[in-house]
Amino acid sequence: MEIGRENEIEDISMSPPSGSNGIGHNKEFLSQAYLRTRYTEIDIQVEGSSFNQNHTLPIFLKFEDVEYKVRNRQAGSNNPVKTVVSKVATQLTMEEDRYKKILKGITGSIGPGEILALMGPSGSGKTTLLRVISGRLLENTKGKITYNDVPYTPAVKRRIGFVAQEDVLFPQLTVEETLVFSALLRLPTSMSKQQKYAKVDTTIKELGLERCRGTKIGGGFLKGISGGERKRTSIGYEILVDPSLLLLDEPTSGLDSTSANKLLLTLQGLAKAGRTIITTIHQPSSRIFHMFDKLLLISEGYPVYYGKARESVEYFSSLRFVPEIPMNPAEFLIDLATGQVNDMSVPADIFEDQESIDPSKAVVKYLQLKYKALLEPKEKEENHGAATTPEHLQLAIQVKKEWTLSWLDQFMILSRRTFKARCKDYFDKLRLVQALGVALLLGLLWWKSSTNTEAQLRDQVGLVFYICIFWTSSCIFGAVYVFPFEKVYLIKERKADMYRLSVYYACSTLCDMVAHVFYPTIFMAILYFMAGFKRTIACFFLTLLTVLLIAVTSQGAGELFGAAVMSIKRSGMAASLILMMFLLTGGYYVQHIPKFMRWLKYMSFMYYGFRLLLKVQYSGDELYDCESNGGCKTLQSSPSFDTVNLKGGLKEVWILLAMAISYRFLAYWCLHRRIDTTN
Repeated sequence: MEIGRENEIEDISMSPPSGSNGIGHNKEFLSQAYLRTRYTEIDIQVEGSSFNQNHTLPIFLKFEDVEYKVRNRQAGSNNPVKTVVSKVATQLTMEEDRYKKILKGITGSIGPGEILALMGPSGSGKTTLLRVISGRLLENTKGKITYNDVPYTPAVKRRIGFVAQEDVLFPQLTVEETLVFSALLRLPTSMSKQQKYAKVDTTIKELGLERCRGTKIGGGFLKGISGGERKRTSIGYEILVDPSLLLLDEPTSGLDSTSANKLLLTLQGLAKAGRTIITTIHQPSSRIFHMFDKLLLISEGYPVYYGKARESVEYFSSLRFVPEIPMNPAEFLIDLATGQVNDMSVPADIFEDQESIDPSKAVVKYLQLKYKALLEPKEKEENHGAATTPEHLQLAIQVKKEWTLSWLDQFMILSRRTFKARCKDYFDKLRLVQALGVALLLGLLWWKSSTNTEAQLRDQVGLVFYICIFWTSSCIFGAVYVFPFEKVYLIKERKADMYRLSVYYACSTLCDMVAHVFYPTIFMAILYFMAGFKRTIACFFLTLLTVLLIAVTSQGAGELFGAAVMSIKRSGMAASLILMMFLLTGGYYVQHIPKFMRWLKYMSFMYYGFRLLLKVQYSGDELYDCESNGGCKTLQSSPSFDTVNLKGGLKEVWILLAMAISYRFLAYWCLHRRIDTTN
């Protein structure tokens, strides 16, 4: 944002030439004067040249007859007769009956320096319209939406900032860290690190976040910044990259009047700096209402008013809707949009010949018809008659911003952020106490265990299998919830093309691997020598590496289940069922599985991990049970190793490695289908 230009822009945008009262004249004047003062230096070269992307590209947005519909969900039935009848009825139903219209012909326009407020009761279609304009809803959409007279393209996506109603910010990061990582990932490579940090510092000051810059975002049980500060941080997250079009969904929800007022003052400053701003708002205070330049009032998907916010009450007064008591203009408009006219005078002819219709519906229908007759033709005429956006801006909006950083640079930055955001989970005290406590408990239960007799050998083999169970379950459940928990963050940042999905996945799996290596290492360092396993350095490290391989493979399986389901509840259930299957076919409880079920054990990495641990820990030629009547026996002859050839080599290592890699490729593929196909 260029502070030195703010006053100049304000004078231009707020002072139209004398005699130009129409919206079309204002737009033409704003387009020409604004571009002369701010964008004469824009450099466009076609075919192999570049556009200077360091400035906020102005966007003149027009939308006409916008419609959006969703398919009606047919309730399922267990009765086959009802199902057949339902299918036949569906085939015979007309298309308009199979779909529900959410938006029913919305028209309007807005340019740089202006704030458009979308108002209406809950469920009227405000957020849907915002998502359609942002390009997040493309299917089942009709109408014409242009950005600088150009239809939506993927290149436009990186020019749009979208602030959702729910603040999607990592709770463990501070305000400054949140903005710094966003700047490092999204700002162009032409800027040095110092310039990016300076940009963050400027943004923090402009948004009034100096007092809380070092405070964690917080959320849930973690104390953090206030609601107003969270919302301003969300806005800062978007404006760091100078979006041309800034869309905000209910930015003042949950804020007190003072915080909401400060937020709107911030938005006014952003608009004066050359941005086009659209925000949905439910019922603002009168002070906030008068901060908007334009207003679009929606009722049941239909527009009932579009024009200057300050002229809205006057328009409805001209239709003979006059409040009988002092009212907030926003409250007056919302009452009209819902048809609640208890405290206002209304035209007497509304209810003529409509005795059977609900009075509130009659009011809404009357307003919709008046809009169609009085306002819509005028707006469409002005849209078509407005000055065409200059050709160089039409070309500029089609220039796609390429990745600002290489894959490796994105990986280095994102891995730092991932580690900071999850650091508390990695080094959680309860997790450490669990690893230490279980290791000590097992060490005491199997204190100085030996393999002198068959019973003692069976006990030690049971400990080996329990180690497999413990780290398989810990790592699966430690990984299965990662992607479902971070789904909202990932969708938001992928929609903004903040980084490559492959970078995110690599950072996630490698950073999580720190915990999956750290805790098993501490665990085995304590348990191994307490339990009386072979006291050789080679055997200890081979056992440790085997446990780590089991942990890493389990982590990949957990990631796969989480990415495939992407639901916290269902992914946990899927992991539980798979873990139970792996446990039963792991080779300890049932060694001789029936032939028709034998294929299950070959899918179980616990089966291969258990066999590998046995091969590492025991030698087939080793003698035991020497004090029995039959004399010494080899370990290979023990019933505990009926299905395990202790001299059979370590082929399980390659199988587990192949499984660990395959699980991760499948997890990435599922993640791509779940995230990028809806992006």
